[in-house]
Amino acid sequence: MATYEDIYGKRVKEFDSDPTLTSSYEGQVWYNSATGTLKSVVAFSAYSSTPPLNTGRRATGGTGTKTAALVCSGQISHPTRTSATEEYNGTGYSTGGNTGTARYTMACGGTQTAGIISMGYSTSALTATEEYNGSTWTSGTASNDNRTNLGSGGTQSSFLAFGGSESPGTSNATEEWDDSSWTTGGNLGTARYQLSGNNVGTQTAGLCVGGYSGSAKTLVEEYNGSSWTAGGALPSAQGNAARGGTQTAAYISGGGQSPTTASKHYDGTSWTTAPSLATGRPQISGSQASQTNHVVFGGGSSPTPFQASEEFNTSINTITAAAWASGTAINTGRELLGGAGTTSAGLAFGGQTSNPTKVNNSEEWNGSAWAEGNNLGTARSALGGCGTQTAALAFGGDVYPTSPRNTTDTEKYDGTSWTEVNNMSTERRALSGFGIQTAAVAAGGYTTTTSNATEEFDGTNWTNGTNMPSSQTAGVGVGILTAGVFAGGIPGTSLEYDGTNWTAGGSMITNRYYLGASGPQTNSLFFAGIEPSPSPTASAEGYDGTSFSTRPSMATARNGVGSVTAAPATSTFAIAGSPNSTAVEEFTGDVETATASTLTTS
Repeated sequence: MATYEDIYGKRVKEFDSDPTLTSSYEGQVWYNSATGTLKSVVAFSAYSSTPPLNTGRRATGGTGTKTAALVCSGQISHPTRTSATEEYNGTGYSTGGNTGTARYTMACGGTQTAGIISMGYSTSALTATEEYNGSTWTSGTASNDNRTNLGSGGTQSSFLAFGGSESPGTSNATEEWDDSSWTTGGNLGTARYQLSGNNVGTQTAGLCVGGYSGSAKTLVEEYNGSSWTAGGALPSAQGNAARGGTQTAAYISGGGQSPTTASKHYDGTSWTTAPSLATGRPQISGSQASQTNHVVFGGGSSPTPFQASEEFNTSINTITAAAWASGTAINTGRELLGGAGTTSAGLAFGGQTSNPTKVNNSEEWNGSAWAEGNNLGTARSALGGCGTQTAALAFGGDVYPTSPRNTTDTEKYDGTSWTEVNNMSTERRALSGFGIQTAAVAAGGYTTTTSNATEEFDGTNWTNGTNMPSSQTAGVGVGILTAGVFAGGIPGTSLEYDGTNWTAGGSMITNRYYLGASGPQTNSLFFAGIEPSPSPTASAEGYDGTSFSTRPSMATARNGVGSVTAAPATSTFAIAGSPNSTAVEEFTGDVETATASTLTTS
């Protein structure tokens, strides 16, 4: 009889405790002698939440992969359509180039850098075709027929569109695209619609799944490049759903007139039940590439379309989605405070309990509690801050009702006491700071007008740096002296600093001022603040050194929060804030943990 080693090439090992798990343990079986259990690491699948779309919408075009998906156009409400395009990088959604024509229920395919859409509905059914190059949509040759709610598959240069609604009736037509023109392909066996959200397979190996023709259908048809034949039927009817994968490894998720969370997987012959979505919704779309790893987004209709997005992962890891959680409150409620350090060794200082009541209070976080530290020498709010808990820097700020209102005062913290050191050259409030105690930057702010001043601190003296190209106030800075980012504020231009010059950075998705931030230049997180409305926001955005993308929102909208400026983007605090809050929220990025399963016999 064959042994486990003969079959899988691995021996059953014995340990007195479970080993530290890595991907190398996939398929390995071991016996834990301390617990008397037989264990193994096996891959499993599940949906998990992701940061939301910037614009909630339904019946979008969707294509790409789990780490490079494309979401284009769609319907916000009846009859409002959008031309907005969003790109997903596996972490969040960023803004892409708008489609030429706002539409929904269209055919969509290709990749994030080589996408295609055609037909669909705007103010009427369309024949228009557009191609995407990763930044811009351009017009292509119109299709032969104007249809909506149709299915699709394939690439920008080898695309397939089939079925849908036409006037009058339901279509069984198939059209093929070769990157320059449309030609007629073989007809579907059964005419049907509500196939949008469908980008499955290729032009020579396509798949039409479910849909409607008077009622929801279980019908599945496969395309070989010239004709459609029957495939394995769905176990239950499903339309208005997200679909993707290949002809022999497809998925269908969500949809339905009564929203369903159901998901099913196809192996080229038959369908099996797959892990369910967290949120069921109709007119949902998804990325095409893989049955085992994909993202689905949007959909729904009441009261407005969902911004919700979910990832499907097949892995040995349990994935805990990024999220904000309530932390331990600080002792003194305040807003417009300074911050430094990390989530295991943080520092909060200054701020105001009301206007004009400023505080010099300083508190230290040791990973489990906030404790009072020695006070700042100068009580102030809207100040700059940076560094660590044992080597922090506080500078500038608002000292009203003292006159003059702005200060140049600079103080160092050594983990015990604040000491006044040489002052800045330009007195200002609502400025940003980044760097460390011995290599810090003070940028922008407000004097009697918005300032573009930049100063650098070497641990002893401030010297003038290159002015910002535009005057900015109430923004926030992250990074180090030679690789910093200034974002948000008024007017809200994002800039990068290399220690000598400022250059334009990516544009924030939602401009806001009096916000918080953490992380290095190429992986930073920006959160809270006041939107131009003006109103506080709970939204958060990540920056990768090129573009901003969505992150999970905080529980409470607020502004004037403190930040632990030395913390990474994946583990940070939003401290206090308006209105005079003691609340602390902690952000934790995605966590993947290899998980062992206990084997049983029956």
